[in-house]
Order: sequence, then C-alpha cells, then structure tokens
Amino acid sequence: MPVAIPQVNGPIALKNVASFMALATRLIDRSPHLPGIGVCHGPSGYGKTYASIFAQNKTRAVRVEVGESWTRATFLRMVLIELGAEPRGTISTMAERAKALLGDNPRRPLIVDEADKIVDKGYIELVRELQEHSGAPVLLIGEEKLPAKLERIERVANRVLDWMPAQPCDIEDVEYLARAFCAGLTIAPDLLDEIRRQSQGRARRIVVNLAQVQEIARNRGITTVDRSAWGRAEFYTSKAPRARRDSELAVA
Repeated sequence: MPVAIPQVNGPIALKNVASFMALATRLIDRSPHLPGIGVCHGPSGYGKTYASIFAQNKTRAVRVEVGESWTRATFLRMVLIELGAEPRGTISTMAERAKALLGDNPRRPLIVDEADKIVDKGYIELVRELQEHSGAPVLLIGEEKLPAKLERIERVANRVLDWMPAQPCDIEDVEYLARAFCAGLTIAPDLLDEIRRQSQGRARRIVVNLAQVQEIARNRGITTVDRSAWGRAEFYTSKAPRARRDSELAVA
C-alpha cells in the first residue's frame, strides 16, 4: 500500500548537504585564475537535488533542472527566467544575455541539475561558455557516470575545479532523517540500521521507509518502534515486483 511521505520544514544536516555547500563555497571563493566548474555525481536517491536546493537558498544561486525534452533554446530560456530576465531572441542573443547577467554577480552560482542530459544532447559546451565568459561558478549535478562523460570533452573537463561524489547515508544521516520525519516517535537502533541497509543508503528510500514506521506506530498506537514491531512488513527498495507464476494467477 502506498505510504504518504510527510513534509518537513527546514534543512536536514545530511553529510551530502555539507559536502555540496563546501563545493559551492570553494567555487565562489576561488581565485580568478582557477577553473569555475564543480561536479556533484552519484546514484539516484542520494539526496543530490536536496543538497543543491539547500545551497541555492544559502547562496542565492540560479538553479535549473534540465528536462528530457530540453534543447539549447529551452535551457537558455529557463536560465534567463531564473535570472529574472525576459527570454527572447535567438539562441545566440539569449546566450549573450545570460552571460552578461551571470557576470553582473560572479559570486552567484549557476546550478544545473540533471546535467547528464545536456552532455548526452551535445550542448555542454554552451554551459562551459556561460561559465567562462561570466566568471560565475557553475555546479553540475548528475548520475554516477557524469564524470566519465565529461572526461571525453577535454575543454569542459579541464575546467572542473573539483568533483564531489555523493555518499550513501550512514547511520547518523538516518538518525537525522528519523528526527525530522518521525517527530514524537522513538525508533530503535536495530530498525534504523535495517532501514539504512535495505534502502542502500539512499535518502529517498529511507524517507519512504520512515513513513512506513509512522504508519505502523499510528496503526498500533505505539510511540516506540523497533525491528520486532516492524514485523514482516516489506521494506521499500524501489524494486519492481517479480512476475507472478501462472499458478498464482489461476482463477478458481
């Protein structure tokens, strides 16, 4: 049964959030002669997007999340909208406008989430151009293979100041998430560690399993939940269910 994920107000101090902020700060404070691109990479569900939104709020960054259907023109339009400008004109006109606006405040980062899509579609050079001409820091976020993809484009790879591999949540991260999403409940260490293990350290899955903890506590009228109370309920792992055998589908 689907479980609703509770909403939390305010930041959660996961280690990836701290690492992303350190990367953003290093880029912002770099000397002018140093490269201005940073790359955060890792598997889906590691909390990269959440970390980037935290950094966006802290640094007033311009942040875009690249869509599957985006073209060069769409990308530039979205960057200009986030910069508060009206997106109009040709691709080159919009690119010049974006460079000028980013250059007006070279300490204000541009964060590009789902940057793999830009590399795959062959216009990552446009992002390099925006960085190089404006001087603004650019943070690229993508899946685990993003560094390998960028390495094949020497002009871009040479301008990467630092790489940040996102890490799976450790038990301390899980405890932070539990305090944020399960306020008023006590979750035993054995269950927290099992959730971490079953979720493979992926924050998104951990949050779904914590929602299940809340559901169990509510249904049973308890405020302390341990592995025993979890019982035989399945852990959320994102895995699709196996195909059923013919015998299981037989109608009596």
